Amino acid sequence: MSTHFFLLSGPLTVERLSWLEESLKFYFIQIYPESLMYRTNTDKPVFTFFLTGDALSSIEVPETQQLWSVILSIAAVRIVCDRQELDLRGISTERLKMKNPGQVVDVNSLSGDKQPSFWTDLIAELKHSPATRQPSDTAGWFQYESPYMHRSALYGIRFLLAALENRFSAELYADLDGVHMGHIGQNPTDAENIGQRLDELADRAGKSDLAFQILASSHSAAARGYNTFDDGEGIVVSTSGLKSFKIRDISTIVARFRHNHVILSENAGSVQFPWKNSAPLFDRAEQSSTSFPLLIFITKSPYSTEHAYGAISFAAACAHKGILTRVVFIEDGVYALTGKPQVSPDAAGFNIIDIINAVAGNENLHLFALTPSLQKRGAVKNPELKAVLEIGYPGLGKLMFYLPGNVQAEHQRVLII
Repeated sequence: MSTHFFLLSGPLTVERLSWLEESLKFYFIQIYPESLMYRTNTDKPVFTFFLTGDALSSIEVPETQQLWSVILSIAAVRIVCDRQELDLRGISTERLKMKNPGQVVDVNSLSGDKQPSFWTDLIAELKHSPATRQPSDTAGWFQYESPYMHRSALYGIRFLLAALENRFSAELYADLDGVHMGHIGQNPTDAENIGQRLDELADRAGKSDLAFQILASSHSAAARGYNTFDDGEGIVVSTSGLKSFKIRDISTIVARFRHNHVILSENAGSVQFPWKNSAPLFDRAEQSSTSFPLLIFITKSPYSTEHAYGAISFAAACAHKGILTRVVFIEDGVYALTGKPQVSPDAAGFNIIDIINAVAGNENLHLFALTPSLQKRGAVKNPELKAVLEIGYPGLGKLMFYLPGNVQAEHQRVLII
């Protein structure tokens, strides 16, 4: 069992692995320095990185492999690799394993059908999480990318299947293009049928006396033509969706985030707050809260995709419902903070800076920009964005690992969007 774990399936660039490395340095030097002196490779890890998809390429790329070697020089860190995805990509872990014996796992546990499953290993981690104390708890997956074009939808299916096999109830939360997972009549000829797999999950849950539900954002569904009838009170009926596909106001999805079960996504994590050195340094919740705080890293530039806009909207919705939500603009996400964008009065588009300023007044929504990401791009934050605080790597570490004021929670959810 690890104190902290991350699931990473998207591309792991040098920049991303660098800020993750800096965060780990902060933790081990500032919070848990004794682990550097006394831990051995045989001890239980403090950090576990579960790697699948494109993230696995970082094991072989020389620049990122070097960073992994630095990270794995800390005996309390381990990597668990998806064997099926390694084989699919023809990636070898041998060089990293030789340098760091016992810290790189590339053989997965057996699933319910007696086949090796990376997702079974991930669920085993959840069983020991303070968020899942009961024998039958819940595992959630937040999906914002479309199926077929992106493998993250398939990863979500595999994760939820492993959850059901291990007596977890399962929930899928769909926003942006993620709502396409629930479309009826899917019939791919060269990929797993996502719609069929969702029906199978619902059937398995019913037979196992476990709960299973799909909640899709009504805003995203309406934009994509799913809404057939809207009662005006948060319930939408669609003739285009699967039977288990429930289109609801985003507040219904956010309400599930107020519950203290583990929720993962394409790139996500679960961080346990330390029992010591946890004084609030940046922020505090507006009111006393026991909900897991949410830390969202916005990594994509605005305008070309919905990622930045969708992440800000979701963060604002969570904050509105009393969840302390911290947003860090990082990597290309800092482009949302630069320049002086102008939108024609009759245009249907949006000005991301105006949107940020509009939501910044919420006491439970705190906004940050990573200064090294701005510097790397020769960018400067728009002076109108007074609510966005620039931070360096130490500030990032504090956001990641220090318990905010007015919050009584053991864990923090992390989403990298």
